[in-house]
Amino acid sequence: MLHHLKVFQSSSPFPNSHRRVQAKVIPPQQFPRNKQECKLSRREVTICSNTSLLLLISSQIAEPFVLSKARAEENSLDTDKNDQLEPSLVTGSSCSNGSYTKKAFLDISIDGEPVGRIIIGLYGNDAIAGAARFSSLVTGAAGISYRRKEFIKIMQNYVKHGGVRSFGVDSELAKKTGTSLEPDYLLEEWEKQNEKCPGTKNVAGAVGIIVRDPMKPPPKIKMVARNGKLEIDQEEVGTNPNGTEFVISTKDSPELDESSLVVGRVLEGMEVVERIGKVKTVNENTSSPYFRVAKFVGDKRAVVAERGFNRPYSKVLITNCGLMDS
Repeated sequence: MLHHLKVFQSSSPFPNSHRRVQAKVIPPQQFPRNKQECKLSRREVTICSNTSLLLLISSQIAEPFVLSKARAEENSLDTDKNDQLEPSLVTGSSCSNGSYTKKAFLDISIDGEPVGRIIIGLYGNDAIAGAARFSSLVTGAAGISYRRKEFIKIMQNYVKHGGVRSFGVDSELAKKTGTSLEPDYLLEEWEKQNEKCPGTKNVAGAVGIIVRDPMKPPPKIKMVARNGKLEIDQEEVGTNPNGTEFVISTKDSPELDESSLVVGRVLEGMEVVERIGKVKTVNENTSSPYFRVAKFVGDKRAVVAERGFNRPYSKVLITNCGLMDS
């Protein structure tokens, strides 16, 4: 800041004499200063830094959820658009409401108490291989039958029957009659059904045979020594369904379209299916950190526990089954 000078001339009568100049220095304008002192201990600094770090991490963690929310909104818009399409394209009504050629019946009991009969219409023209497999299993023509077999899983949208076993007595009886439990030709029919019928095929009341496991991991690649040479080989992880398990949908179940071949629909006895769906089951505990760690490290106990999830406490059996005169 510049200093202002005021010059005062002396009243001397001699013009050529030296002039005495008296300068008065005016101090610069003083502005008030606010002194703020910040005194923090090491502990407080550490807490502040940890808090800021947590805020940063939480913002990064929250970002995927924001993106997923945006994607969910986009999916909802797509769903609204799909709702405006024809019902036959969205629900696949051409496959779920086809004409049936045969009628099968299942008599159900819960803990030894008869609860009713389920009558199923089989699509002998649309799902030839699947309807033939189901017919042979309800009549016992394959040497094995659904009789005295249990429902093993009860979900919110469907109930699942365990079918027959690929080992033990069931397997030996199937071999005697020359029956194959491989689902290869059922898989081919399932692929054709997906191409022919877009949209949800497992609607309420649909009956489908489990032909594949979409959650099955890919085969492991390993090195094998053969004839003194190392060769690359693949090892299958888990087992494929044997094409005898079936599901009955109590509500529209699009999650089943990736695994089941629709072979018919319930004509009568839907109240019996709903009663099965109300049976108390083992609670699913996949959110437990102990279960997650056990499954991550490959603990077999986690696999066994996962099989028991949603299993009914009561014994739900097919006491009798067969074909009816259409």
